[in-house]
Amino acid sequence: MTRAGLGSSRVELFEAIRRDARREDVGVRELARRYRVHRRTVRQALASASPPPRKTPVRAAPRLDPVKPLIDTMLREDLSAPRKQRHTARRILARLVDEHGHGELKYPTVRDYVARRRAEIALEAGTPLAEAMVPQSHEPGAEAEVDFAELYVDLAGRRTKVFLFTLRLSYSGRAVHRVFASQGQEAFLEGHIHAFARLGGVPWERIRYDNLKAAVSRVLFGRDREESARWIEFRSHYGFDAFYCRPGVEGAHEKGGVEGEGGRFRRTHLVPVPRVDSLVELNERLAAFDDADDARRIANRARTVGDDFATEASMLRPLPNEAFEPGLLLTPRVDTHARVTVRQCRYSVPARLIGRRVRVLLRASQVVVLDGRREVARHPRAITKGAVVLELDHYLEVLQRKPGALPGATALVQARASGAFAAEHEAFWAAARKAHGDQGGTRALVEVLLLHRHQHRGDILAALRAATAIGATNPDVVAVEARRIAEARRAGDDHHSVAARADQRRVVSLTERRLADPDSGTDPDPDPGTDPGVTALPVDGRPLPSVEAYDELLARRRDHQPSISPDGSAAAPETRNEVS
Repeated sequence: MTRAGLGSSRVELFEAIRRDARREDVGVRELARRYRVHRRTVRQALASASPPPRKTPVRAAPRLDPVKPLIDTMLREDLSAPRKQRHTARRILARLVDEHGHGELKYPTVRDYVARRRAEIALEAGTPLAEAMVPQSHEPGAEAEVDFAELYVDLAGRRTKVFLFTLRLSYSGRAVHRVFASQGQEAFLEGHIHAFARLGGVPWERIRYDNLKAAVSRVLFGRDREESARWIEFRSHYGFDAFYCRPGVEGAHEKGGVEGEGGRFRRTHLVPVPRVDSLVELNERLAAFDDADDARRIANRARTVGDDFATEASMLRPLPNEAFEPGLLLTPRVDTHARVTVRQCRYSVPARLIGRRVRVLLRASQVVVLDGRREVARHPRAITKGAVVLELDHYLEVLQRKPGALPGATALVQARASGAFAAEHEAFWAAARKAHGDQGGTRALVEVLLLHRHQHRGDILAALRAATAIGATNPDVVAVEARRIAEARRAGDDHHSVAARADQRRVVSLTERRLADPDSGTDPDPDPGTDPGVTALPVDGRPLPSVEAYDELLARRRDHQPSISPDGSAAAPETRNEVS
């Protein structure tokens, strides 16, 4: 076999030389002639089956060699320079040209040398560029990791930035996600409460965090932190310790599980950008995604996340019996527009509280207003800075005195947008204004709106439909009909069937019954739009009322009145003395 019949691999060449020498006992000179190689190559093949590595030739760099000491000096200066003020290859080239006149140098030549020499100089100084990591193992139920991540959603048709709270158990990888409008302490605490409730317990050793402002007031030396009092109270309530990572990117690997979980969850479940009407709807989707992730496997694990969590769940610390209030307590004063200002947003309260201080619980998704210990208002927390959230019910007492303020009221605009002020209210209002004028009709509407405080909304809407059908604009008619519908519902009928029957069974006008013919039982000349089958009132056979019985009292009063004498003095009435 000649070398032309072999492949290009030196391993195959060495194998052929060794085979011929073994089978034919051929000498070095003959093998070199047969395979057209140098005798040195034959001796290398006979000595070892592995070809020796090729030697890299040392090439001269006549343009770069003179400036190598200058480049090394610049790179050594970078060891003590701030990270964002160190030399790049382009800056080094610019200094060599401007300060030393080496205009013949090219960028690729300098770039390759800097990339190789920078690592060598850092290693010589004892500062390696790459940091080594040590794999860790975790006991079931012992540890967890928490982090916030930014997220964008199309909220009610508007692109909005929100924040994704993630708590991940270190052993099983089971994670709980929840979206909030901010990263404030109230959202931080509420996220923990939700996650502990979903998992059914609390890690019994510690939870890892970065240095969030919601938990850490000040970063001290080393691992020491100055924690906020509210956060210490929360940890003590649930019974777990906190482990704080090193600040910056150097400490990100210390809770790498939750760092990677945030990115994985976004890419898997939140691409494309979610479109929702509220954060409540989005959080319901996230809960479903968390349950679906129980079937996935992490890396090369043989068991699923759900299988490992089933082992871990029984080892978590039980939840405390008492609930923890995550809201921040504030005490703002109610302004003349019956509003309180909380975090640059305004929320309405009942108008009777104007000028007084109230207690406000600022939660991550709600604003709860308390007068003493009694709750007087509850609003969804506004996301946009400077937003105004009003409830029409809080202004009804004022609108009774100022009915002209209702058509342009901001609270009415928001009630229409949310659906609280329905088409039934609009129809009744229009009919009432037509019958009683703008002020009288608006006052009648306000009376109907006050019914919502004590009766079911569906009952009132059904009563409004029934009253409007006959042109009744008296709020008392609506109240009586709503009460009748409520009694039928409490008797055992469901709300929808009662409302449907209310639409079919009209409220009967008392005027129509009076105009009906008592003999025939129906109205002989019904107006257009009225029901021809309206039953007349029954004939009243009672005698007319008489006042004759009171005449005797008047006569007795005249007998006992004193008479007036001509001189103007009053004479005593005559008395009758009876001697028995």
